[in-house]
Amino acid sequence: MMPRPELYSIVSAAAEGERELTAFDQALLKAGVGNVNLLRMSSILPPGAEFVESLEIPPGSLVPIAYGSISSSEPGALIAAAVAVGIGTEDKEYGVIMEYSGYCTRQEAAYEVEQMLIEAFRYRGRELKDIKTASVEHSVIRCGCVFAGIPLWYKL
Repeated sequence: MMPRPELYSIVSAAAEGERELTAFDQALLKAGVGNVNLLRMSSILPPGAEFVESLEIPPGSLVPIAYGSISSSEPGALIAAAVAVGIGTEDKEYGVIMEYSGYCTRQEAAYEVEQMLIEAFRYRGRELKDIKTASVEHSVIRCGCVFAGIPLWYKL
């Protein structure tokens, strides 16, 4: 069983590459999660997890992360990704994470994740106190990628 993460951060970046996968890799590097192994998770922030501006994660670590990403090799296409975490009014209660990516602006992507959080809290019967959001957009030149994520980590 893996221990429950105690810290989280919010990251986002855009990049170009020779190929879509290398654009994705560069976006991960720019976001600060390029030298770790991402374990894509669904949408629950552990109870009591603390927000930090950046995480110090050793290379090669297995990192739980919720993320939205899209790559495109269509020159001129506008792509965007966003993530948001919602925190409820009760201390030490779990949070909810939403992610989105698509052919849109960063504002449209941010709006989508915020609306999904409002809905998720509503059908859980919980009151939403705070939303933290990150979004990014990119106009593709050759092969572009946008990435927005919420990596979780441990107090060491």
